[in-house]
Amino acid sequence: MAEEPKPVIVRERLDVCELDRARMSLLNPALIAQKLEARTIDENAKPILELTMKEGIETVWDRFEMQQPPCKYCEAGVSCARCTMGPCRIIPPHRIRGVCGADADLIVARNLLDTIATGAAAHSDHGRDIVETLYLVGTGKTKDYGIADPEKLKRLCVEYGIATENKSPENLAAELGRAMLEEYGMVKNTLQLLNRAPKATREMWATLGISPRGIDREIVDCMHRIQMGVGADYVNILLQGLRCSLSDGWGGSMMGTDISDVLFGTPSILKSKVNLAVLKEDHVNIAVHGHNPVLSEMVVKAVADPELVALAQKNGAKGINLVGLCCTGSELLMRKGIPMSGNHLNQELIITTGALEAMIVDYQCIFPSLPRTASCYHTLIISTSAKAKIPGSFFFDFSPDNGYLTAKAIVRMAVENFKNRNPQRVLIPGEPVPLMSGFSNEAIKGALGGSFKPLIDLIAAGKIRGAVGIVGCNNPHVKHDYGHVTLAKELIKRNILCVETGCAAIASGKAGLLRPEAAALAGDDLRAICESLKIPPVLHMGSCVDNSRILVLAAELGNALNVPIHKLPIAGAAPEWYSQKAVSIGAYFVASGVYTVLGVMPHITGSPAVVSLLTEGLKGVVNAGFAVEPDPVKAADLLSGHIERKRTELGI
Repeated sequence: MAEEPKPVIVRERLDVCELDRARMSLLNPALIAQKLEARTIDENAKPILELTMKEGIETVWDRFEMQQPPCKYCEAGVSCARCTMGPCRIIPPHRIRGVCGADADLIVARNLLDTIATGAAAHSDHGRDIVETLYLVGTGKTKDYGIADPEKLKRLCVEYGIATENKSPENLAAELGRAMLEEYGMVKNTLQLLNRAPKATREMWATLGISPRGIDREIVDCMHRIQMGVGADYVNILLQGLRCSLSDGWGGSMMGTDISDVLFGTPSILKSKVNLAVLKEDHVNIAVHGHNPVLSEMVVKAVADPELVALAQKNGAKGINLVGLCCTGSELLMRKGIPMSGNHLNQELIITTGALEAMIVDYQCIFPSLPRTASCYHTLIISTSAKAKIPGSFFFDFSPDNGYLTAKAIVRMAVENFKNRNPQRVLIPGEPVPLMSGFSNEAIKGALGGSFKPLIDLIAAGKIRGAVGIVGCNNPHVKHDYGHVTLAKELIKRNILCVETGCAAIASGKAGLLRPEAAALAGDDLRAICESLKIPPVLHMGSCVDNSRILVLAAELGNALNVPIHKLPIAGAAPEWYSQKAVSIGAYFVASGVYTVLGVMPHITGSPAVVSLLTEGLKGVVNAGFAVEPDPVKAADLLSGHIERKRTELGI
């Protein structure tokens, strides 16, 4: 039998000295109370956040305050460090061009294209990891994974023109995996899943020349254009940004979602719990954090291993409690009902409960500060991706061909750490909030009787005015969860159905909006529908890569009505977005015809021309555009107004 792998320390263990903590600690109760109210609406997080301020444990909010005031040139997007002739800043009236001659429009556009390409690369590379795992399953190079949804595998093969008769699931997995991997390059020169979009939407992309040719190809094209001496027209640069984002939304992300369903199961409606109180004082607590379900699926299996459960009991625990954070957590919540401990800005606070034995991370949205925070407690930070090594973490080189063995070694390490916990420092606040999750497109269609026609009929009758996809993470520029929760409450009051992913969905979960009882907060018509179906008015559709589910839902509605996506009474919103991935997501929503309202201004205000193009100019190109509105109540006005205009245009 193969031996379990051993971890290695990345660089060296980090330690926060007592002097550092003394400098950070606050002794004024009034100041602490003021900061609590300014930082979060998450009631379970407040006691932990109060503790961090009293004990001088640094958090994301402290570092945000240390960075104030921000550089006004970086904030406006008019600083450039792309080559060593600079760095350059645009400072009118005299310093209006960089050394190379780039003006504010070009510098802002290049910076934005860089951001879109980075976000598309992150999500699409995630998709590649999932597709590669499918291919390994098909070729027999891993025995730890299997095909959980063979029917969806067959449906995808049919989409790709792969014959399914008399072929085993493994053979189909190999053929489909190979076909999808080919779309990352440039041989095929198109993406198969684009065909899910309504014909008129695809024709619009072709006319504009923004139909994606290949996932990696579009990302490389972006990076080529932002090299000095290449892209010089800001409009041309931003159109390539739309094409790159489409390769993410209708390519890499969509593949990642579909193949995760094939490998791990297509989500169905289920119940679970959310917030920091899902930790258990008498159990070994392990959190999985990041985005890759290939790792977390093996951890789920390992925590149920009788040998490891017995070891936990031998070490004084009653068992092993696995909880999720961010999008890895949403993947497990959607498919397995694993409870969620929180979203992006909860990641340091879960350590500060003193009850967490280990946090297992893969990649994306993971604070490099986590080992520093963990050094104040007994918690182990265990990293698993060669792309995301974190100084101070214990690193396991995880790959699908050694998945379960590595997961067992990681869980064993966490179990053996239980004896190092200091019971006097454990603070698990409040009670968990129940939630309902698992709203994949298949689950929604099933709940409606096997067709989206009942939903279309309800929208046509005005019982549901329309739908808004609320997505994105948390950002300390916005009070934690306030943007997500307030916007969702405002929209459902107006009989607008909300579909959510990622940290936005978890914010709504912590606020109780993912329970059927939340229908009481909705308008009369939406409330009646939710009560009859026994579902919440806010539907959790998955992790941030699962925004592709929202695209597919929009495409299904458009195809059923024989109209392009931009004519539907739907919209998108990202009230607390922060990352490059969110910029790619917003761009592919808009490029697909979905009006999108942001709660945080991108770094583009240094170019009025770029701002005008994104907010107004794109409406004449892709029939949609961006708006920025930090106030979620005013954002709800914009979104509901847009939906009502679309209803009028459709004559409903």
